[in-house]
Amino acid sequence: MRLLNRLAAFYLEAKGNKWFRYFAVFCRIGVAMAFIPSGMVKVMGERFTALPSNHPLGHYFDALHLTGFYYTFIGAGQLITAALLLIPRTAVLGALMAFPIMFNIFVLVHATRFEGTRIVTLILLANSYLLCWYFDRIRYIMPFKTTNLGIPTYKSGSNKFPFAFFGLVIAVIAAVIIGNLYMYDIRPGNSAEECTNGCPGNSSPEACQQFCDCIYNQGKPLDTCLKEYEGASARGK
Repeated sequence: MRLLNRLAAFYLEAKGNKWFRYFAVFCRIGVAMAFIPSGMVKVMGERFTALPSNHPLGHYFDALHLTGFYYTFIGAGQLITAALLLIPRTAVLGALMAFPIMFNIFVLVHATRFEGTRIVTLILLANSYLLCWYFDRIRYIMPFKTTNLGIPTYKSGSNKFPFAFFGLVIAVIAAVIIGNLYMYDIRPGNSAEECTNGCPGNSSPEACQQFCDCIYNQGKPLDTCLKEYEGASARGK
């Protein structure tokens, strides 16, 4: 309970600080802007990305594009979510709707080793901040008891710049960017050229070239190409 009380006290202080409020607005706009372009493309019935069809994520988007009005439905949902986020009175609903969408995209891009995992991760973290920011309103629909947290209506407090918090934000951003560089030993890149350009720095350049050929020329699934790459690397090729 002591930890919960400390968290509640910090939350109240943050809610009364203009810098935390500005950051919440920044996150709202940032997450909304991430949904608008992708939603517009889907509503217009166009293919979402320029990724080649043999790219692991390109396979997915090709199949999604062929689902007819379901593809349009997804785009409309993204645009509605963006609109809700941009309107202060409906931002809580927008944040709740955006989270499962962003989490699904987060898992998808990591599963396919997409180069855009960094920005997707940062958007998901921004969305998570919004859920924390609106916790005083979301807690009433939680499946567990939260009334004992005792969070009253917050009041305007200190507007001192929270150096520690924003230092943590910068550290998290750096960790996402740097950690992503070492997450996988090989990626398909966003094109055949990008894939092969990374082979000279790979521990097994020839195996890397075979991996790129497997993805972009043979059009095999990512898991199959990874197994072939691992086998070639083990043989020292």
